[in-house]
Amino acid sequence: MSLSIRNQLPGTVTAVTPGEAMATVKVRLDGGQELTAAITSEAVEELGLAEGSAVRALVKSTEISLATGPVDGLSIRNRLPGTVTGIATGGAMASVKVSVEGGNLTSAITKDAVIDLGLGTGTAVIALIKSTEVSLATV
Repeated sequence: MSLSIRNQLPGTVTAVTPGEAMATVKVRLDGGQELTAAITSEAVEELGLAEGSAVRALVKSTEISLATGPVDGLSIRNRLPGTVTGIATGGAMASVKVSVEGGNLTSAITKDAVIDLGLGTGTAVIALIKSTEVSLATV
């Protein structure tokens, strides 16, 4: 199966915290960072997720926000430090490539945000991803 989702990071499940309808799944990415996915309990069961399961974390580029410094007082759990490696801008939107430990991400943000943040190749950023926007696939 091919997917349009550009952001596919390999990792290993380190913990599953079940809930009545939803569960949180902690994933250690191959680059060493930890990512949290909030998925349905049904999905955990159907995928057979448990500690040690090999997975791929999937995130749409429109669901990755970028910050140029530490962000306090924010509920977003997933914060991956990285470096901008490329930017393609259009009339209103931009596609920003970010290198993180063990992989690459693409973030779709507005052209105005690129300008306001002063983004360019080599800019240090933090990729912010809500746990509810992380999908998991077994490998």
